[in-house]
Amino acid sequence: MKPARTLLMRRILVVMLAAMAIGSAAWAHGVPESAVVRLPGANDPTVSFRIWFRVGSQNDPPGKEGLAALTAAMLADASTKANRYEQILDRLFPLAGQYSASVHAEMTVISGRIHRDNLDAYYRLLTEAILLPAFEQDDLDRLKSQTLNYLENTLRYASDEELGKAVLYNTIFAGTPYGHLPEGTIEAVRGITLDDLRAFYQKHYTRENVVIGLGGGFDEALVTRLRDDLGRLPAGKPEPVPPPAPKPLRGIHVTIIEKDAPATAISLGFPIDVVRGQPDWYALALANSWLGEHRNSSSHLFQVIREARGLNYGDYSYIEHFPEGGRRQMPPQNVARRRQIFEIWIRPVPNDARHFALRAALRELQRLVDNGMRPDDVEQTRKFLGKYVLHFAPTTMDRLGYALDDRFYGIAGSHLEIFRRRMHEVTPKEVNDAVRKHLQYQNLQIVFVTHDAKTLQERLVHNTPSPYTYPTPKSAAILEEDREIATFPLAISPEHVTIVPVGDLFLK
Repeated sequence: MKPARTLLMRRILVVMLAAMAIGSAAWAHGVPESAVVRLPGANDPTVSFRIWFRVGSQNDPPGKEGLAALTAAMLADASTKANRYEQILDRLFPLAGQYSASVHAEMTVISGRIHRDNLDAYYRLLTEAILLPAFEQDDLDRLKSQTLNYLENTLRYASDEELGKAVLYNTIFAGTPYGHLPEGTIEAVRGITLDDLRAFYQKHYTRENVVIGLGGGFDEALVTRLRDDLGRLPAGKPEPVPPPAPKPLRGIHVTIIEKDAPATAISLGFPIDVVRGQPDWYALALANSWLGEHRNSSSHLFQVIREARGLNYGDYSYIEHFPEGGRRQMPPQNVARRRQIFEIWIRPVPNDARHFALRAALRELQRLVDNGMRPDDVEQTRKFLGKYVLHFAPTTMDRLGYALDDRFYGIAGSHLEIFRRRMHEVTPKEVNDAVRKHLQYQNLQIVFVTHDAKTLQERLVHNTPSPYTYPTPKSAAILEEDREIATFPLAISPEHVTIVPVGDLFLK
């Protein structure tokens, strides 16, 4: 054999041995069994994937707000090194499959669902998206354009309700890693580069930072295959981000978003320390359900503001983050946080009812905190929630989402099962103790999205009475109660009211 040929063969052998070593190393360092969450269903003809990375918008570097969301989008909605984005869409279509990414403050989840008959072809596309992102400039340009359109146009001008809630969270958590939208800020998004994305991916999309969620009709061979394949992710465990410590609220603070709005959206709230899995949470959830269960017409705020007075479409309250409430009936999964707020959402009311509606909601909150719930209301709400919670997770994908949230909160067993059990056990005293411990009405943040902000500011700080005249007759009892609502005291200092033009939001 000629020397040159011998040297070539030796080099080929070295490359082959190195590749085998790399493959063995990837297998040896696969995702550990402890990072797998299973929800098997032998009769389910589909397989559900939720691949959770312990990263979120709280990990955005200063000046790069939106980086976590764009990085996830470049995995789930862009090209891979194996296929262009258009090719991926073409290959997913006949499989009746798709995958997507959701990014919130502390969780990023790549999720998808596929029929078992199409599993192999779908699996390749899904794992290539996670393991082989191409990070192409044309994809980044497209995704940045979509993000900027959302921040500059959709959120500002197409959804006053989501706008108010976004400003509420940003204001309460200002100065903390929770203090910006997952989508980021306009200035930061414009400045994000491919190098930023690659570095963020390398740091946070690691095999030590992933939890595999599988549900439905899968077998153990798929678990092993996915553990091994995701073991090819970079090594490393990022430094954890401390829980946010929002600045304490002292008194009532008001932010008025000045906008030519035909009706006024109102959101208000304050930070709370209780989180899912803690004993107080279930007692507080019962009180919150009575006060303002999402989309529940029998809840108290709904009855007072919508049913009796017809001021709007609905009025709700929350003890957990509940994004995109306008399109959801049930609580979302995989939006878990170590710090929550108590929130009241007053859907848009006539502009001349905005002051009155705020007073009506705060008056009901005060009555709950000061007087507690009556035993018969506790009993009725217990029975309702014990059954209603069954609707929280009707699908395998939903239940798998809750299973990952259980892992996030460190809940042994199932939160949904604990929820149902606690509704049989919780007492009126526990409920009212939790209300007094975690809820209050003296220190809170209010956000209005409305027109003529200056007039509203003057009426708020002067505690001006706010009677409301209905277009149709109301009963004497309603009108009598309205006189109390119209003069319900609001102690708001001038220095605690801020007016922000809508065009100034989310700039940086």
